Amino acid sequence: MKRQFDNLLLGSIELFCLAAEQGSFTAAAQAAGITPAAVSRAMARLEARLGVKLFLRTTRQIRLTEGGQLYFERCRNALGQLQEAENVLGGIQSVPAGTLRISLPTTYGHFRVLPLLPAFLAEHPQIKVEVHLSNRNVDFADEGFDLAIRARAPVDSGLVARKLEDAELVVVAAPAYLSQRGNPDTPQALATHECIQFDLPSSGRQVPWLFQQGGQMIEWPTQGRYHCAEDLLGGITLARHGAGLFQAYRFTVEADLQHGRLVEVLQPFGGCSRPFSLLYPHGRLAPLRVRAFVEFLLERLAPAG
Repeated sequence: MKRQFDNLLLGSIELFCLAAEQGSFTAAAQAAGITPAAVSRAMARLEARLGVKLFLRTTRQIRLTEGGQLYFERCRNALGQLQEAENVLGGIQSVPAGTLRISLPTTYGHFRVLPLLPAFLAEHPQIKVEVHLSNRNVDFADEGFDLAIRARAPVDSGLVARKLEDAELVVVAAPAYLSQRGNPDTPQALATHECIQFDLPSSGRQVPWLFQQGGQMIEWPTQGRYHCAEDLLGGITLARHGAGLFQAYRFTVEADLQHGRLVEVLQPFGGCSRPFSLLYPHGRLAPLRVRAFVEFLLERLAPAG
């Protein structure tokens, strides 16, 4: 195999990541124990090799360009894997440490995972957490994520899926809406109601509502003038203010139900759920910080047995 990276280039890449993290050539130089001029020369060599401008520079600050941000994410991930390989072989990392990058869907993040993070970090003081709240599917390799949680089974066979829970679905509406439009007693009755729609981020397709009927789970198409995309919490806010009926996860509306801001309807047809799973790349030796977080979540969220 022909050598692609000499020691000078590898050192420049490390300095590049350090400068991107610190947001300053001076701070990067202090952290590396060299002069700011040496950092500046290393960045010039790297930009000349790549033919791409990595930083936008002013007299007061530096900022990554679009290409610089992409290069930074990949270089940080590659350097992290090199460090982890050394730690495993040398037996250095005896406790979980480093930055854990997690991609979470908005609802599950706000209601299930974020409330648990202070307890996790209290148990593991050498771990830092970067949380990205988004309902889109992420690329683990390109974007440098360690873990993701999603509501549907992954299509990618290169991912390991660990089930966290089956999240129960409920149909809710505000008391003011029900007093004006009436309480639907069957899924068929939804045809005369305003049903708030949630569109899948990946396809734009409307998510069908799920009901139990005749001992089977059925998908029920609904119609309405309100459409929400990306964030399921938008549908809950609309329902809370009388816009119509909405099917949501029970854990997102428990407080509203307890305080009477929302009312559950169609209970005889309820009991349906969707699974949430923890995803991470298959075939990669997971760092201790990842294994620690997987065990932590499974212990607190996964069903017993």
